[in-house]
Amino acid sequence: MDDPIRHPLTYARTQRGLTLEELARLCRRAAEKGGLRSGIDRQRVWKWENRQAEPSPESELLLADALGVPAEDVELFDWPDWLPGRDLPRPFGAAHTVRALREAQGTAMDRRTFVTYNALSLAGLAAAWARTEPGRLTAALNGKTVDPELVDVLEANVSQLTTLPTEQRQHTANLLDAHLTTVTGLIEKGRYSEATGRRLYLLAASLATTWGWYRFDQGRHSAAARLWDAALHSAHVAGDRDFGAGVLSDFAYQSTWLGNPKAALSPLGHALSYTSHPTARSLLFLRRARAHAALGERSDCYRDLTAAENELSITASEPAPRWCAWMSVADLAVDSGRCMLDLGRPDLAHPRISGGVSLLPRARDKTRGIFLAYEARSLLESREVEQALAVSSEALELATRIGAERCVTLVRGLAPGFTRHKQVDSVPEFLERLRTC
Repeated sequence: MDDPIRHPLTYARTQRGLTLEELARLCRRAAEKGGLRSGIDRQRVWKWENRQAEPSPESELLLADALGVPAEDVELFDWPDWLPGRDLPRPFGAAHTVRALREAQGTAMDRRTFVTYNALSLAGLAAAWARTEPGRLTAALNGKTVDPELVDVLEANVSQLTTLPTEQRQHTANLLDAHLTTVTGLIEKGRYSEATGRRLYLLAASLATTWGWYRFDQGRHSAAARLWDAALHSAHVAGDRDFGAGVLSDFAYQSTWLGNPKAALSPLGHALSYTSHPTARSLLFLRRARAHAALGERSDCYRDLTAAENELSITASEPAPRWCAWMSVADLAVDSGRCMLDLGRPDLAHPRISGGVSLLPRARDKTRGIFLAYEARSLLESREVEQALAVSSEALELATRIGAERCVTLVRGLAPGFTRHKQVDSVPEFLERLRTC
């Protein structure tokens, strides 16, 4: 698990090398510039960072001045989403992508980073990706020539690594790291044609995306975000806008998963503008529906669910992009059911979720574990406690077997619901199991 800085104010302050007292002093100075007085002190900043209080609108503007954030950003985003979760988005282009790849691999081992990009940072990243057209790829000229046959071998290996059954993927982290290091080294120091270079960047994007999902499943969210950032830059250099749309979709899914659905909306909007395959568009609409449901935006959620269903029903002339080829009727059913849960309709949720679970192939056991946890929640909210217990136990056993920490965490989150039903046989035993797993 990450050991993250969980509040963006803490991150913004530490990134600028400021103590609590120094930030408070900058806020008071900002007030003085406007002919005002402020009582912001070290203790008040500490309360903001520990979620014991929220700043007033006036104090937010003083903080923005102290941190160098434009006042208009404060008006566009609620607290604390306008705070900088990272520096300005890295420019897109080959010159910056190798650094992004190297930093992503280094950050994967960092134990003290912000949990993930916030709404402001993610919106900036998505907007920069959308407005920057891919340029002509310029090959590195200071190394040995990269043989296209070597790229053939790497592509075959990466294809195998990224399509292994879920249960086997828990053993591939070191292989993913080694392949990404190899590919990054070839990009940085090799000599290659534009066509070969494009293949290398797409390999880097594929590896970084897969490794990012592995870190995400472990609860290493900052590492996942950095890897996806590197994947987005790599896909952009390769000129693959569709792949980039998929990476933005991953960022959006992570934001919704971590309880910040508002941050998901802008990336998904940009992604929808740059992909045309109906399967891809179905997935993007479905993930946006999830974000709207989490925000309680019922009509927007229903609109996007309808769009997702319509897109998935279209017979395409070409295969779906690899990043969304797994999208199916099962995913649509379960995630629409999860939307119903978030909108307070467990009666509509359970039939959709259970129906979707029954359609899911065994090769997707990690997804099955997540879907079973959703089903257990819908059963709990419908007061079907014994059924919820059986489904939860199945989800926990599956998640433990395949090493999916994210699934285990999701099942643990059901504990408060079961606690209200301790009188039911086996519930106390299951709660104890959750406590110790």
